Amino acid sequence: MATPRQPRTAGTRPGGGKSRDKGTRGGRPEPSAVASPPRPGNGQRQGNGPERTRQASRPAPAVTPPGPRPVPLWYQLTTWALALAGLGVSIYLTVAHYTSTSILACSDKGFINCAGVTTSSQSMVFGIFPVAVLGLAFYVFMAAATSPWAWRLTWPAVRWIRLGSVAVGMVFVLYLIYTELITLNAICLWCTSVHVITFLLFTLIVFGAAAGYGTTQASPRS
Repeated sequence: MATPRQPRTAGTRPGGGKSRDKGTRGGRPEPSAVASPPRPGNGQRQGNGPERTRQASRPAPAVTPPGPRPVPLWYQLTTWALALAGLGVSIYLTVAHYTSTSILACSDKGFINCAGVTTSSQSMVFGIFPVAVLGLAFYVFMAAATSPWAWRLTWPAVRWIRLGSVAVGMVFVLYLIYTELITLNAICLWCTSVHVITFLLFTLIVFGAAAGYGTTQASPRS
């Protein structure tokens, strides 16, 4: 009598053993058959690669070299006007020193005594140079050094000579004030006007030096 043939089920083979499907091992999928998950950041790195290349290939922006700090027009005209005013008074005092003992619009008696100051022995430096002539030479230089054309110069030597000259002039003015008040006990109004102009000019030039007018600006830090 013939034995009926049993139907084979999936995953079995003749003899009762289980068959191994392709890509499985003992019923478990082969490692090669399982799709590996994408690594985090792969897409980001791949996307940023060309961008980084483009950024690296871009030329660095050109840096404009720093230029001199501009000098305001009001500052140029004010310092020049003061220097010209001092020059005019110095010219008059020089002419009066050689031509006349009387000074215009100034008393010659009492504490305000222009003639007593301009004709005294202290009106001569070392008994050789008249103070009025020194003042004239000083303001000839300052009128040139504070002109708008001179302020456009960016040479460091010009700035230091201008500043040093007005500083020396201010020290000399303090000496003259001391001589008038202590030694002569008299004041010359024309001389006092020169002293005031020198003080204002000294203040403005020191202010301009502190503000950096005409100097080269510092390069911005990157």
